[in-house]
This record gives sequence, C-alpha cells and structure tokens, in this order.
Amino acid sequence: MFEDDDNPDPRERFERTKKLPIYKKAEEISELVRHLVKSVEKTDLKFKRKGEKQLLNHSLAYLMENSLIIPAKIMGAEVVEQYDLKMENAAIIRKAARELVTDTHGIEMTGFKDTEYLDLLRKEVDELRILFAEWVKTFDPWDYIIDRWGLFNPPGINYDDHDPDDDIPFDPNNFPEEFFDDDFEEDSFDEDMDDEED
Repeated sequence: MFEDDDNPDPRERFERTKKLPIYKKAEEISELVRHLVKSVEKTDLKFKRKGEKQLLNHSLAYLMENSLIIPAKIMGAEVVEQYDLKMENAAIIRKAARELVTDTHGIEMTGFKDTEYLDLLRKEVDELRILFAEWVKTFDPWDYIIDRWGLFNPPGINYDDHDPDDDIPFDPNNFPEEFFDDDFEEDSFDEDMDDEED
C-alpha cells in the first residue's frame, strides 16, 4: 500500500492509514453506531416477550464491538506486509461488517421504530463493502508466507506446497563474526544477571 518507502515510521504509517477511504468510512460507521446505540437506549421500548430486552442489549453490545473492530483491523492489515496476515485481518473486517447488518435486524425485531438510522447504517456498510473489495485488490499476493492452515494463501499456493525457505540450512552455531559486538563484556553480563536475581 505504501510503495514509496519500504519501512515507514510507524507513526507515519498510522497517519497514512487514517487517510485511506476505507479507514475514513470505518470511522464514520463507528460514529454512526455510537449515535444509533444512544438513540436506542433513550427509546422507551415496550417488550412483548421475555428475553427481548436481553436480545436488544446483546445486539447493541455487538453493534458497538463490531464497529470498533473494523478500523482496528484495517490498521492491523496496513502495518503488515505478508499477504496471509493482511487477508486474516480482512476476513475479520468482513465478518464484523456483515454482523453489523445482522445486528440491525435484531434491533428492529425488538420494536425500535426509528428505522432510518438502521437503513443508514446498512447503506454505509454497503459503501464500506465496495471500498473493502477495492482495498483487498491492493494486497501483494507475492509477499507471503505459506499458510499451513490453508485459509489465506494466494491463488495457486497450497497449504502443503514446499517452501523454498525450508531448504536454507540453519546452524545456530554458525553466525558471522559481525553479528557479535566486540564491546560486549561477558563479566558485565554476568554481573547484570546476578543483580536481577537479587
């Protein structure tokens, strides 16, 4: 997503992500949900069946939770490079967005009459869906680690494919000399360890 530099500063990446259309839409949805929840809580609803009040409370709690998950997971997807990790975040976003719509039906079933709020939320989620589909297209499928669970591999990659990285020999006793700091004093390390134990 950020092609102009390989390792942008985390704060800079955060600021850039906040400017993405999908992130802005997610924030708008969170704000709308906050207003919707307040509106429902202020409404004097007449419950006809036992358990409707609990259903409403659960729906409102899920509504808030799902609206907060979406921007957090967009941010999460933007701070990683690997395709499988981006797709894992994307799947959570999709689930949360779909549940927002389900939650609106739960609220409607309890007798909440101001359905224009619910309709507006559904419309916003549909707009998010389009931004989401375009955003996912920007994920680089060639920057991946094989997902051995088989869920988030790029097209053409299977969970049981051979990973060429597995052929790279690893000897924990074979580190280049540059790896070790010449200024390292073993005695001072032992002293620090003794201090921690006290």
